Amino acid sequence: MKKILTLLLSALVFASCSPMTPQARIEAYPEKYAALSERDKSLVRQGQITRGMPRDGVLIAWGTPGKRYEGSKNGKAIERWDYVGSQPVYTSNFYGGYGFGGYGPYGRYSALGYGVGPEIAYVPYHLASVWFANNGVDSWERAQ
Repeated sequence: MKKILTLLLSALVFASCSPMTPQARIEAYPEKYAALSERDKSLVRQGQITRGMPRDGVLIAWGTPGKRYEGSKNGKAIERWDYVGSQPVYTSNFYGGYGFGGYGPYGRYSALGYGVGPEIAYVPYHLASVWFANNGVDSWERAQ
């Protein structure tokens, strides 16, 4: 039983870490994909978007945005979807010192230790933005 639980938990963790591809999103949203034009379907399969594409096409091609903004431009309602990525930043840190504690076999202990250790932090960055007007893509930008 323990092995089965460990195997299922490992599979769940692995599945949650895998990135969604356009094909996986097509399978997740078959009704939205079916409603797209043939031109948009072709672009979505390649992970691309184009001017005039509906929101559902962008959702399937690029995935769920990190942030959504609503606004107005020239008297028309607009919406912006921002996509973010993350990149690892590697650093080294120095730690150590001398300390006393209040537990242990004699009620007190002391520790002396120093070291240098690696540290990884994931820093978000702007990946892309899509602007929608008149129920379709008006423009977009993508980091290179």
